[in-house]
Amino acid sequence: MMRLWGEDVEVYLYREPIDMRRGRNGLAALVQEAMKLDPFGSGLFVFVGRRRNAVKLLRWHRNGFWVCHKVIEGREKFVWPRLIEQEVVTLSAEQLEWLLDGYDIFRQPHQMLRFSRAA
Repeated sequence: MMRLWGEDVEVYLYREPIDMRRGRNGLAALVQEAMKLDPFGSGLFVFVGRRRNAVKLLRWHRNGFWVCHKVIEGREKFVWPRLIEQEVVTLSAEQLEWLLDGYDIFRQPHQMLRFSRAA
């Protein structure tokens, strides 16, 4: 996988789906106005489309923006946080890789069961 980030990158996920026709200027404006973050900083910003089968990544690099666009082919969708109340979700670089690979990083591994007796 091509990587535009290192292990120490700050990853910011915008929770609400966006219109995937937005380009670099529209995404940067969304970062600045809705997310209240600096699009020219060192962060990597991740957005999902309304059908949740496409993501866009935005990152400033020296003198311009990198915009990456990934579409999942077929019926699969990216798993996106729905129950988290924050407008902006922070991820690690490893979590971003898992998300881009299609894993559900927002679900707990299992529900804890509590029994009062064995038989």
